[in-house]
Amino acid sequence: MDKLPQDAPMLVGEIACGLPGCPPLETVVAFWTDGDTRHHFKVFKRVEEVVPDDLPPAWLKNALIAVDGEGLECC
Repeated sequence: MDKLPQDAPMLVGEIACGLPGCPPLETVVAFWTDGDTRHHFKVFKRVEEVVPDDLPPAWLKNALIAVDGEGLECC
């Protein structure tokens, strides 16, 4: 992902997943644009293993918009 404003709020965390087939640790990322538009995605790696190629391309940003009530308890 590129071209987020320098002051865009961002939350990055590493969480454990106990569901079958889930990696034991995953990195969740949430960021906000236009004031209160929340976006989110997961990378199925530990946070220190995430590299720029793991991040979604900028053109995918609108597809990452979080819709309230759609299982986003993590972020």
